[in-house]
Amino acid sequence: MLEQMSDQPLVQHEPSPETTSSPPRKLKCEQILQGALTVFLEHGYAGTSMDRVAAVAGVSKQTIYSHFQDKQGLFTALIERMMIDRFRVEFGSEPLQGEPAMLLRRLAETFLTKMGDAEFIAFFRLVIAESARFPELAQLYTRTVMQYGYVNLSQYFESHPELHIADPEAMSRIFFGSLGAFILVQEVMHGKQIMAMSEERLIDSLIATVLSQATVGQVGKSH
Repeated sequence: MLEQMSDQPLVQHEPSPETTSSPPRKLKCEQILQGALTVFLEHGYAGTSMDRVAAVAGVSKQTIYSHFQDKQGLFTALIERMMIDRFRVEFGSEPLQGEPAMLLRRLAETFLTKMGDAEFIAFFRLVIAESARFPELAQLYTRTVMQYGYVNLSQYFESHPELHIADPEAMSRIFFGSLGAFILVQEVMHGKQIMAMSEERLIDSLIATVLSQATVGQVGKSH
């Protein structure tokens, strides 16, 4: 059973030692993580052993332990590689800035692009498949991918009172939750063969939903 993971807010996340070490160590870590990804995707979390990872990565088991404390540490580092690193710059490192319509479109397009590649979809399926037995894995995903977007977009809405968004946190969840559900249905559940929808159509409707609050607010002031 996995040990209880930290409940610290994601915005306080610090890079692991593996991501801040010397270039040779980074290359070795990347070699291990790439091998670990192959094994995790093929055998699942429970079926993954350090012996299998070592064989696929072409390193000794002791080398893996010298870089990552245990299997949970290895999987956590893999989540950092797969999720945190690809979303950090766009959603979590700096306050969001820009004109609302343009910013929301950029966020949505980037989110769908980063979540929609084949490697990420395969890893997303793994997290979902293991979430019943290991809910900590699903919670770790939520604290990385989703919370980055929720926190920063909420703060952006709060800093733009002209949008008249009564509940910034709820609106940010509607925005990113809709994008996440789109990927889940279209890609993970193979829904695009049954109920296909273009990304542009979804993005246009989401932006219209957010900006409509400003219109409602302006109408209210006129009365």
